[in-house]
Amino acid sequence: MRNNSSPVDTPGPNIDMLIATRLLALRQAQGLSLADLAERSGVSKAMISKVERAQSSPTAVLLGKLAAGLGVALAQLLTEEKAQPKRLRTRAEQEVWRDPQAGYLRRQVAERQAGSGVEMVEIELPRSAQVDYPRWSGKPYRQCLWMLEGELRVDYGDERFELAPGDCLDFGVDRPLVFKALGRGACRYLLVASPE
Repeated sequence: MRNNSSPVDTPGPNIDMLIATRLLALRQAQGLSLADLAERSGVSKAMISKVERAQSSPTAVLLGKLAAGLGVALAQLLTEEKAQPKRLRTRAEQEVWRDPQAGYLRRQVAERQAGSGVEMVEIELPRSAQVDYPRWSGKPYRQCLWMLEGELRVDYGDERFELAPGDCLDFGVDRPLVFKALGRGACRYLLVASPE
């Protein structure tokens, strides 16, 4: 595994504020009250309010539930809306977020493209870490996972897949998902998401 302690691999101090701003904007854009989003996502009104006020650092599981409740891709909670994506995104410009509980690291390699809706995300999952996501509501999308390092188990509803470096898995967000790092070390993979 690479050493990921360099400054460009460390999430910035304003990520909680960015998540807070994006969550509030997306909830309000859909005309949802805190109670509405709580019902849709299974996250309490109090916790949603704390995240919207940047008083809590959400976990990957919590963000997954909120994104599913809003019917948006997780990236929409972790990146700013930009009118025109840049042609070149250097590594230093790619938004990075680390789950405060599981240590899961998410790098937004390529922003969601306005015309195609395609985006690329690099994930680093620490040894034995597991992240669970509910079935998405709203517009489902497809994901293609390319395994780069380590071993990973993906539960896609009732189906289970074990991946090694070089393996590629195509799946949607129309079923609950579980990602679990297997083996002796961390794993790293690339996700390419696109509308169905």
